[in-house]
Amino acid sequence: MNDDLFRRVLILTGPTGSGKSQLALELAERLDAEIVAMDSMTLYRGMDIGTAKPTSEARARVRHHLLDVLDPWESANVATWLRLAAEAVRQIEGRGKQVLFVGGTALYLKALLFGLFDGPPRDEALRAALEFQAQQQGTTVLHERLRRVDPASAARVHPNDLRRVVRALEVYELTGQPISAWQTQWQRQQLPLEALCLDLPRELLYQRIDNRVDQMLQQGLLDEVERLRRLTPALGREARQALGYKELLDFLDGHGGTLDEVVQRVKTRTRNFAKRQLTWFRHLPGCLLIRPELTFDHWRSRMR
Repeated sequence: MNDDLFRRVLILTGPTGSGKSQLALELAERLDAEIVAMDSMTLYRGMDIGTAKPTSEARARVRHHLLDVLDPWESANVATWLRLAAEAVRQIEGRGKQVLFVGGTALYLKALLFGLFDGPPRDEALRAALEFQAQQQGTTVLHERLRRVDPASAARVHPNDLRRVVRALEVYELTGQPISAWQTQWQRQQLPLEALCLDLPRELLYQRIDNRVDQMLQQGLLDEVERLRRLTPALGREARQALGYKELLDFLDGHGGTLDEVVQRVKTRTRNFAKRQLTWFRHLPGCLLIRPELTFDHWRSRMR
């Protein structure tokens, strides 16, 4: 990665439901900017309602990048996203525009701020063995194993986040070093960047999340999930695990109780996810928590 490429970008992040997308439109128009999505799920075509993807009207107001670039059966990692992001930055700056990154995927944000650590490549056989163990014994067994060899990573990674638990164990098995030790390289590569993180009162954020889930159902989220469920090839692992989609896919497969129970579960899990995001952002160097209305004052010198 060319670190110099990202030195001039602006970054707006925050937990899910905090109003990033709408605020970003207003900021981008004032900044003469184009928006680069920093979201792992809006990359996928057909996953529109459940990801709160910017509407066609929003995209007509401000040009957006890294939306709808993958089919939902495809796979992408942070290195893929960072490569695509770099190309988008080149195009935007080539048109003389400001770049505004917007989204809440924590790993993408960390990669943007600090670069990527030089970890080992995937080992498919080892990964398959770890995933098989999770299927047989449960993800908590793998998480406990991670806690013994890398307590720092285990404290950051939720026991149900199988992908990250497997990757952390994979790195340890291949190198003999915990992934948290490898990631200290990121601190040495720190770029002179700052991310503004929207900070709303907790009760307001939770109410916004609940309202948004209700609105997504009214807009046809269940029909969207049903269409995705019938795709050939089938949904990939990343797409299937997306918040809201996973629970509704289980419901359509006859699991998880009534629709009302599933909707309540989506709301609860989304609120818990937002809480974890905020905790993570608060501990990330270069991430400045700010009230939404103060973002304009913070970037006023860059506005037209």
